[in-house]
Amino acid sequence: MNRKIRNIKLYVNDNEKSKQISKLVEEKLRSASFSIVDSHYDLAIAIGGDGSFLRMVKENGFDSNIYYVGINAGTLGFLQEVTLDDIDEFISNLQSNTFYVSEIGIQETKVTTEKDEHFFYSLNEIVIRNLLLNTCHFDVIIENSLLQHYVGDGMLIATSSGSTAYNLSFGGSIVFDDFHSLQLTPIAPLNSKVYRSLRNSIIIPENKMVTIVPKKDKKNFLITVDGENYPFEGVEKVETVVDKKKIRFLRFSSNFVDKVYDKFLN
Repeated sequence: MNRKIRNIKLYVNDNEKSKQISKLVEEKLRSASFSIVDSHYDLAIAIGGDGSFLRMVKENGFDSNIYYVGINAGTLGFLQEVTLDDIDEFISNLQSNTFYVSEIGIQETKVTTEKDEHFFYSLNEIVIRNLLLNTCHFDVIIENSLLQHYVGDGMLIATSSGSTAYNLSFGGSIVFDDFHSLQLTPIAPLNSKVYRSLRNSIIIPENKMVTIVPKKDKKNFLITVDGENYPFEGVEKVETVVDKKKIRFLRFSSNFVDKVYDKFLN
């Protein structure tokens, strides 16, 4: 049984279109007896594009105790469940408590350097490159088994929900977002008489730890976490996994195929 939604916080992109839509949405929500608040809310709504949705989830610390949904005021808006034409139906469904809740696996990453450790959550992906954008040389280990000695421009490691984001640009696979998986997609891997690297993505189930271990003289990384860049020197290893951490998206249709068709093919 879904928890009844009463209090809502709006996260609005900083452009005129999103602000205008926000005023309309707020007026309609208040008319439907919902409270618009800044704290202690049941539902967070991002109004804008996919970037707005990512910022909203991050600002909430990937809190699994609230619901998340997006109203698309951007371009593609794959993460945004509600279109402008659907706003009245969306609010009606909130009133009647008729919606589908999808649990989405969150990527947990630990970067261990020679000096300290750093922890990150991500909804879509991390990207590992050489700090100076030179060729990367590192081992890819899944659980305790060596997958490959990778040589190339970098490695993108995406969640299922991130499979339709940056991952798709590098030829990665689309994965249903209710799978809690990781996908390793190589970026310009080298294949020659000297180096052999996998050319294709590999999809890994939840709870399987992926570890990146750089070669001794290739330890400076630029790691991008959901679009934000973090430089690291003296990296010993990067560990990333989708395990127990989940957040809850509101859905009004569970048909992922329809969404892929609508966003990419229609």
